[in-house]
Amino acid sequence: MKGKTKLRELVDVKAAELGFCAIGVARADAAPKAAERLRAWLDAGAHGDMIWMEESAARRGSPAGLWPDVRSVIALGMSYAPMADPLALADHPDRGRISVYAQGADYHDLVKKALKALAREMIAGASRLHGADAPAELKVFVDTAPVMEKPLAEAAGLGWQGKHTNLVSRSDGSWLFLGAIYTTLELEPDAPHPVRCGSCTRCLDACPTDAFPAPFQLDARRCISYLTIEHKGPIPEALRAKIGNRIYGCDDCLAVCPWNRFAETARANQAFLPRAELVAPALADLLRLDDAGFRKVFAGSPIKRIGRSRMVRNAAIAAGNSGRPELIAPLRPLTADEDAVVADAARWALARLEPREGAGSPSPPVSATAGGR
Repeated sequence: MKGKTKLRELVDVKAAELGFCAIGVARADAAPKAAERLRAWLDAGAHGDMIWMEESAARRGSPAGLWPDVRSVIALGMSYAPMADPLALADHPDRGRISVYAQGADYHDLVKKALKALAREMIAGASRLHGADAPAELKVFVDTAPVMEKPLAEAAGLGWQGKHTNLVSRSDGSWLFLGAIYTTLELEPDAPHPVRCGSCTRCLDACPTDAFPAPFQLDARRCISYLTIEHKGPIPEALRAKIGNRIYGCDDCLAVCPWNRFAETARANQAFLPRAELVAPALADLLRLDDAGFRKVFAGSPIKRIGRSRMVRNAAIAAGNSGRPELIAPLRPLTADEDAVVADAARWALARLEPREGAGSPSPPVSATAGGR
């Protein structure tokens, strides 16, 4: 027991040095209902066209499904608490809103690098404390692997899955990047975190597209983050006006959470500070992007993975919601874009911006904060 305690002390200290503000340990079988909830979500088709979620369901459902030898899971959180109100840009319809998490450096690279450094320290520490007869094996994961980070983080005591289905921390609110280390070591688990949402429904009420059919349930097919990032095809016309000027992700359900008042920007990793060009890019500039221009603007950002076509599609829809006639000129060439989805979005936007014969001025901008519930 003394050796386990010493190892945990080492891990806690090193994790803090590497920029993690939250750490907890759970047994590998600590979230037994996660696989059942995942299966029900997939069966309902709520994952949309994220086919990879269904293909990896057996491995994703439990840590042992991915790695049978795992005994403990170390859940870690790195803060990206924003310096400014993420909803403030709603009043600038000629500029695009990018989710806070994507305004700085790519968290995949930074969090994985820190996890690997921590894993090396753990292996060395376990060897010193337990000797060569008790070798430690570890695997690190950040987001892209079939890992249920949120229920595992809840089981490890980092926070709880709120009614918006994201993790909420008492100290960092909704602004945490999550990572996990699977290990063959038997570590003392932390107590799971109770749900502390109470009767609050601010996150549900804030959703512009009614993506929450019930508390603790998300229909990705109506979620703006899914539609602007994961979805490759045309965005359903019934939802386009509700997207407002959001061009990559949506922070509304996170930003209104009352627990965010405890989140401190000082705890956030400085690498996640926003890049000036990603805080509120002009829609006119985004509409003119070609592939090379897209790669130049979004190099080093998680946004780069969606490619030029999806970004221009999103910008065209935001332009159509802007009520700004000056965006007609950069939209017109896009109606002949080689990507049919981009061309469709551009035609939709022009139909909203160009005054029709006998009609008045273009449609006024749609409020980017108006909830649909």
